[in-house]
Amino acid sequence: MSSFIIEGGHPLTGEITPQGSKNEALEVICAVLLTPEKVTIHNIPDILDVNNLIRLLEAMGVKVKRISTNSYTFQADEINQEYLKTEDFIRRSGSLRGSVMIVGPLVARFRKAQFPKPGGDKIGRRRLDTHFTGIQKLGAAFDYDPLHQLYDIRATHLKGAYMLLDEASVTGTANILMTAVLAEGTTTIYNAACEPYLQQLSDMLNRMGARISGVGSNLLTIEGVKTLKGTTHTILPDMIEVGSFIGMAAMTGSDLLIKNTGYEKLGIIPDAFRRLGITVEKQRDDIHIPAHQSYEIETFMDGSIMTIADAPWPGLTPDLLSVFLVVATQAVGSVLIHQKMFESRLFFVDKLINMGAQIILCDPHRATVIGLGNRYKLHHSNMVSPDIRAGIAMLIAAMSAEGTSQIHNIDQIDRGYEQIDQRLNTIGAQISRQ
Repeated sequence: MSSFIIEGGHPLTGEITPQGSKNEALEVICAVLLTPEKVTIHNIPDILDVNNLIRLLEAMGVKVKRISTNSYTFQADEINQEYLKTEDFIRRSGSLRGSVMIVGPLVARFRKAQFPKPGGDKIGRRRLDTHFTGIQKLGAAFDYDPLHQLYDIRATHLKGAYMLLDEASVTGTANILMTAVLAEGTTTIYNAACEPYLQQLSDMLNRMGARISGVGSNLLTIEGVKTLKGTTHTILPDMIEVGSFIGMAAMTGSDLLIKNTGYEKLGIIPDAFRRLGITVEKQRDDIHIPAHQSYEIETFMDGSIMTIADAPWPGLTPDLLSVFLVVATQAVGSVLIHQKMFESRLFFVDKLINMGAQIILCDPHRATVIGLGNRYKLHHSNMVSPDIRAGIAMLIAAMSAEGTSQIHNIDQIDRGYEQIDQRLNTIGAQISRQ
């Protein structure tokens, strides 16, 4: 189990460029299974989750060629469907939750798929009902083997249907969308997720010959086509990494320029940080965070305590709430962090409390942070990262703390952040890997 050793108290200077979006990469890489033609994808982040998905597709028979550090070509013209029955496939796909999105393309193109119950972050219940119910409405039948925790999905014929999703699931919408593009007739998806990841996937599929309208809204209409062709696609900057860098700069008192942020696709993220009192300056597509001596949390107009809560897009992404929570510990004022979607995502706050943060964990979904400003610095600690987003929050805390901290199980951080230690060290951080 690898670890980071972080010497706190070093401000960052200069500029940093965010990686490509992890969440988008997982979707569009699965989409290459929809066509036998070559698909080229640029700005793919070099991170564990994405690399594991690429290796899984290679094992399935997809021809993968790395043409530069962050660009690949994929050609799925000779898929080995017998491999889906092997223990190796079950092991690989079961360890990576994002690989559930191969189900839609496989069912759409080959009318069958097998898939194990997926793993991923231990952040609470993450059911697959939305995925499977939507694909069932298109004509697929699901059987579940509880002994082997294996789903078997088959369809003799896929036909478009109207569906109202029970939740605006990002991966669920992506899976249903990728099934519907090759189904006969018209599919209407209401209460669809509409995050930039889905907009990018829809635009890519339309360039491949799909007929998707309503892109960017929660009402998608898909006119099914018989085949899809190849295309070239460029992944957006990772909004979660952009937000992480904003919080990191504020907590370490750094003057930082975040380059090529895809600002117009960040939604309310910059304004949410401004509510914590952080100065976020837009400079064309870049973001400048000036050095902060302190920052003060706003209150609501009636003087009541500020609440920052996650919500389906265009609300605040739940992937950044861990960052907002840790950044608030060094602000002046108080804020309620309300994590509505995952009941285990706030359980890392005990690590921050051990560092001197003033946090009251109200219940599995809510934490009140009493920011102490510069009166009390966080102190060093020894921590274990439970998931990707808690891991980056711990890293931000350690970078701002007095003394030298350790974070173990950093494979969790590597799953979502590309060479984060090396990139931060080039702008002034003191992080070593063991």
